[in-house]
Amino acid sequence: MPMPRLAPLASPTSVASRNNSACTVPTAAGTYTLQRIQASSDGVLLDASARSRSLSAFTHGKITLLTFFYTYCTDPLGCPFAFELMTGLRERIVADAALRSNVRFVSISFDPTHDSPAQLRSYAGSMLHDAQFEWEFLTAPSMAQLQPVLDGFGQDVRVEVDREGRPVRAISHMLKLFLIDESGVVREIYALDFLQPEVLLNDIRTLRLEAQRRAWPN
Repeated sequence: MPMPRLAPLASPTSVASRNNSACTVPTAAGTYTLQRIQASSDGVLLDASARSRSLSAFTHGKITLLTFFYTYCTDPLGCPFAFELMTGLRERIVADAALRSNVRFVSISFDPTHDSPAQLRSYAGSMLHDAQFEWEFLTAPSMAQLQPVLDGFGQDVRVEVDREGRPVRAISHMLKLFLIDESGVVREIYALDFLQPEVLLNDIRTLRLEAQRRAWPN
C-alpha cells in the first residue's frame, strides 16, 4: 500500500502570525513549521492514583498539550477556561482517527498542599481512565519538588513561602498551555490571547504531519 504524499513545510512561524486578529481563517495545518523552543521539563510527580511518575513519561511518545492549574480556581479566564477549551478540543481529537492515539493532555496542579491525588480524581471525573483518549492529571509530593518543573517550563508563578523561605504553594500565575512534540520538545506556548481551538488543533495536526514526514521521508 503506497504511503501518503505530504507537501513540504514552510519556514517556522509564531502563534501570533498564525492567529492575526485580522484573519478569520487560521493557517492550514501542515503549511508551516513550529519552532523548537526548549526541551520539556522533568521531575517526579504523583498521578491521580498516588503513584510516583516521571513527567518525561508523559511528554514523550505522543504529541502533548500540557498546562498547570488549580482544582479550585474560579477565574473565568483562568483554569476553568483552559479546562473547557481542552475538553472541547479532546472531543475533536477523539473524532479524528489520525490523531486520537497520537495525542495526550497533561494537567499539573500548582498546589500540592491542596490538590492531593484524591482531589485530582474528583476534579478529573470521567476524563481519567478514558479508553478513547489519554488525559493525565498530576500533582507533586511537595511545592519544593514542583518548583523545578515550573522553572524548567518557564511558567510564570508567584509562590508563597514559609518562615524558613521554603516554597509552600503557588498563589498566582499566568495561564499558559505548552504544546510538546513526540520527542519531548516544546514547540509552542499559548497564552490567553492566543487560546483558540482552531489554532491549537491545526498546530497539533502540523506536528502529526511532521512526524509522518520523518517516518515516510519519500
